[in-house]
Amino acid sequence: MTDRIALITGASRGLGAALAEALAPDYHVIAVARTTGALEELDDRIQARGGNATLAPMDVTEAAAMQHLCRSIHERWGKLDLWVHTAIHVPPLTPADHLDEKDWQKVVATGITATGRLIPYVSPLLQAAEGGVAVHVDDPAQGKFLGAYAAAKAAQRALFGAWAAETEKTQRPRVISFTPNPMPTATRARFYPGEDRSALSAPSAEAARLIAALP
Repeated sequence: MTDRIALITGASRGLGAALAEALAPDYHVIAVARTTGALEELDDRIQARGGNATLAPMDVTEAAAMQHLCRSIHERWGKLDLWVHTAIHVPPLTPADHLDEKDWQKVVATGITATGRLIPYVSPLLQAAEGGVAVHVDDPAQGKFLGAYAAAKAAQRALFGAWAAETEKTQRPRVISFTPNPMPTATRARFYPGEDRSALSAPSAEAARLIAALP
């Protein structure tokens, strides 16, 4: 059994799920997502590949749940070797002047507030590991009807960018950003309905590319 621990926030589908599967042979994966059924399916795939995972059906916007999770990681393993943050709320496409208040609140809670909360929670666990790494999964998508989503990704980019600059000398932890190639995910299908998906990169291929880029 591996002694390397990886936390994937947003692990139920898309790149997050593909990463959890790809990392499982070499890491014990802690998979966080709101959808229990999707996590159980992920666990089945991980076990089929000979890996093992801890399922954490939690909402990253709930501070108490994230505190409990990080405290449990500390008590059980004492560290994290890798954190990959893919969690984001994708609101309906809408003009900026028609944005629904509830959708905006979800965007801020998931994409911005939770990210700003998780970094301080997770950082000590990464610092406790030898060569702990935090990965921000970026998406430069912007333009018409994408204002709320793009705003959340920009905020995440700023938070992780500041963290990377602040830890550049110590490398404790090492903080990197990864921008996957366009993938045939549910999120992209909402952004670009009718797009030819055959030309897009599989999440498994992007997961392999990210893993290869890890320091």
